[in-house]
Amino acid sequence: MPSENTEPIDLLDLKLLPAWVKEAPDANEYAHHEGDTGEERPRRDGRRPREGKRRPPSTERRPSRSDKRPQRRPQDRHGGDRPDSRGQDRHREAPPPKALEIAVRFQPHPPAFESVAAQIKGEALAYSLFSLARLFLQKPERYDVHLTAKPESPFYQLGENGAISSDRAALENNAFRFAQNDFYKIDITQSEPIKGNFTSVARDRLSGTLLGPTNHHAYQPRLRTLYEQRFSRRMSFADYQRQIEIVSDPALVEQWKEEARTVTTFTTLQEEPPVAFTNAADAEKNFRQKHLPNFVRAISETTMDGVTSRTIGDRRLRSLIEEAWSTQTRSPSQMMQELANRFREAGLQIFRHRKGMLFVTPIRVRQFVHEQTSVSEQVRGILDAVAANARINRKDLAEKLLVDLAPEEADARKIALASDLRWLISEGYVIEFNDGSLDLPRAKVKPQIPSVEAAVSAAEESTSTQSETPAAETAASTEEAEIGGS
Repeated sequence: MPSENTEPIDLLDLKLLPAWVKEAPDANEYAHHEGDTGEERPRRDGRRPREGKRRPPSTERRPSRSDKRPQRRPQDRHGGDRPDSRGQDRHREAPPPKALEIAVRFQPHPPAFESVAAQIKGEALAYSLFSLARLFLQKPERYDVHLTAKPESPFYQLGENGAISSDRAALENNAFRFAQNDFYKIDITQSEPIKGNFTSVARDRLSGTLLGPTNHHAYQPRLRTLYEQRFSRRMSFADYQRQIEIVSDPALVEQWKEEARTVTTFTTLQEEPPVAFTNAADAEKNFRQKHLPNFVRAISETTMDGVTSRTIGDRRLRSLIEEAWSTQTRSPSQMMQELANRFREAGLQIFRHRKGMLFVTPIRVRQFVHEQTSVSEQVRGILDAVAANARINRKDLAEKLLVDLAPEEADARKIALASDLRWLISEGYVIEFNDGSLDLPRAKVKPQIPSVEAAVSAAEESTSTQSETPAAETAASTEEAEIGGS
């Protein structure tokens, strides 16, 4: 069992560092090795070494020729660092990609918002806007993502409602895979079994795709197609070929034969007469010539649902949305603003309570300003009890107000208390929160305006004081006032 004093692991480091940096150094497997025991070991040819010729083991390593040779970087004739055959420094790091100038804004998903608004309208409760914002951000089915880019640095989309990406070239490379069903009718049939005695088959280590025997006529086209569709942006074709392995498993050979029997036919839907292609490579070539130039468009803003935002193929764009979501989850101020505006449009009331927190309720909250003589003693008791015990619930309120009652009048008093409390809540004089607590509306601080009598008495006092002031002091004060005003 782990020790109780073990320091907890900080998972933040795992998100910021690459895997090879996080790996702990391997334990020394030879820490307990005692070295040579002195026993003679037989030579490879079976003969034992001569006695007296064995030298004691030395702890010093003999320098090799490479150690004696000075290490120099290759230089050109002018004394500078010599570039490689491609004319570039091998150790020069690639410049970091430019940060995406795209604003991410989260909005409540309309069906989810309508459901929540209907529940709030059906009750006389007040809900925290902060808690509601986090509730919408909790699951992707409850929010939409709105992206806005600057006109000088737009992002790109396939058609009107297709995939989006910040890289036009990447979107064009995958456009056929995303939109092939919109432009082609795809028919899958089975051909005759493949004849021939094949003992091995090539397999892609990265995707596990079986490419077929290297001497088969479909091997090279299939290899090139798979590279162009999935790995052309990651590595060169020569590096990709190194990921191909040859396996001699009879089961995999039979699996490849069954897969190779499958024939996919692509028939155009927007050309007259329709044209059919027997492989994806020819269909993609037709797509790039006829449809791709006008299919990718630059846009400056778009809105998608939360589920789609988590499955975007563009890694940079998906990472940007994920980072914005994490920020909003910690402090959902932007989602709170969206909810407040939409709740007001739906006819609900937004108010501030203790510590300035925002709440939403179907009732307009207001202070109780009725005259004491026109209010029953039980209503005044409810208001006083709630004012003296903030966040009190219905049960505790009844225990404070219904005391020393005879059994015959207890039920009637409980019904009257519930009726009066319901009236106070429905009029907005008492707030009932969704957790069952009760409180009075926050008192508004009004600026103190002096009454007419106070203003008249202050003016008379100022006039009498000025009349008693000597003429010399009055002139001096007037002069100082003029200097200060200038």
